[in-house]
Amino acid sequence: MKKLILIGLKDVKLIFRDRAALTFMLLAPFLLTIGLGFVTGQMGRSSTGGLAAIPVLVVNQDDGQLGQALADLLRSEDLAGLLLPTLVADATGARGQVDADQAAAAVIVPAGFSDSIIPRSGQTPSGQAVKIEVYKNPGRPVSAGVIQAIVEGFISRVETGRVAGQVIVVQALTAGLIAPDQAQDFAVAVGQRQTAASAAEPLIRLQFSASGEEQQPFNPMAYMAPSMALLFLMFTVTNGGRSLLAEKAQGTLARLLISPTTGAQALLGKLFGAYLTGVLQMLILILTGSLLFGLRWGDPLGLLVLILAAVFGALGWGMLITALAQTPGQVSAVGTAVMLTFGILGGSFVQTNIMPSWFQWLSRVTPNAWGLDGFTILGLGGTLADLGRPLLGLLVMGLVLAAAAIALFNRRSLLQA
Repeated sequence: MKKLILIGLKDVKLIFRDRAALTFMLLAPFLLTIGLGFVTGQMGRSSTGGLAAIPVLVVNQDDGQLGQALADLLRSEDLAGLLLPTLVADATGARGQVDADQAAAAVIVPAGFSDSIIPRSGQTPSGQAVKIEVYKNPGRPVSAGVIQAIVEGFISRVETGRVAGQVIVVQALTAGLIAPDQAQDFAVAVGQRQTAASAAEPLIRLQFSASGEEQQPFNPMAYMAPSMALLFLMFTVTNGGRSLLAEKAQGTLARLLISPTTGAQALLGKLFGAYLTGVLQMLILILTGSLLFGLRWGDPLGLLVLILAAVFGALGWGMLITALAQTPGQVSAVGTAVMLTFGILGGSFVQTNIMPSWFQWLSRVTPNAWGLDGFTILGLGGTLADLGRPLLGLLVMGLVLAAAAIALFNRRSLLQA
C-alpha cells in the first residue's frame, strides 16, 4: 500500500509542476465558465436571480377540463416564483414570440385533448390521445427544459389517473357492482374524477432557503461551472495514462519494475495518482466557483461523494484509452477527441434535455451526463440520498471500463519489464 501511495503522490507532484497541464486542468475550465456566463447573461446577476420568472406562453384551444387544468397549473401560486405565464389565443403568434426570444417556450393545448383521454358521455374513445405541443426556445435551454419537465409531469399525472380509472371499472364489473351497459358512463365519471384530482395536485412546490431577507434559488452558473470542470476532467485522467506509456518508452517504468515492485503495484500507483489529481482538480474548481461566483453547491457530503464518483467514472475511460493506445501521443490525441465528444454528448455545451431521446440515451455513456445530473440535483436542494441514480451510473461505468482496461493491459503485457 505504501508503494501505491508513493507512486501516486509522485505523479501528483509532477502534474502540478507542469504549467501546460495546469493550464488545461484549472485555467481553461475557469475561463470557459466565465465566458459562458457572459454569453448567457448570467455573469453580473445577483444570486437571487437564478431560475425565476421564466416567460411562458399558454395557448389553450381545448374546451375540456384537462386543458383548463394545465393552464391553471402553469398559473398556480405554487409556480408563481418560477414561471411568468401569459395566456394567448393564437398558436402561430405564440410560436413567433418564442422565435423572437420573447418567451422561453409556448405550451399549446390543441382542441380535443381532454376528449381524447376522457370521452364524454355517449362518445366512443378515439384510441389515440391528442398531443400537447411544447414549442421551445433553443436560446434558453435551461428555462425551456424546466417548462417541458412541468408539462411532462402533468401528462404523467393525467395518465396515472386514467389508468387508475380503468382498473376501478374492471374491478366494479368483476364484483358485479355495475352492469356491462353502465360501464362506459361509469368509466367516464371515474376518469373525470381521477384525472381532475391528479391534475389539481401541485407538481412542483418551490422552496427557498433564506438568510435574513435574501433568497437563494437555483443559479444556472452552478450548472455551467461543473460542466466545464467535468469536460476537462477527461484531460486529467487521460494525461495520467499518457505518463504511464511515456515512462515505459523512456525506460523509467522498466527500472521501477526491476525494484521490488510488481506490475500491478505500478499500475495501481499510477491510477491512484491520476485519480487523486482529478479529485484535487474538481475540488479546486468547485471551491473557486464558490469564492468567485458565490455558488452554493448544496449538501457538502453529497458534493464530496459525487466528485469522488465522477472522477472514478472518468478514470475508467482514461484507463481504457491508455490500454488501447500504442504511444503517449496517441493517448493525447484520442483523449482530446474523447474529451470534446463527451462534452457535446454529456451536456457540457448544450443541455441534453432539449435533444432527441436517442441523443439523451447515448449521453449516458459519458461521465459528464451522470455528473451533471448529480450537480443539478444538489443545486436544486437535493442531498446525498437523492444521488442514487447518478452515483450508481458513475460507479458501474468506472468498474466495467476498469475491468476491460486491466484485461487489455494483461494481454498486451504493458507492465512487464
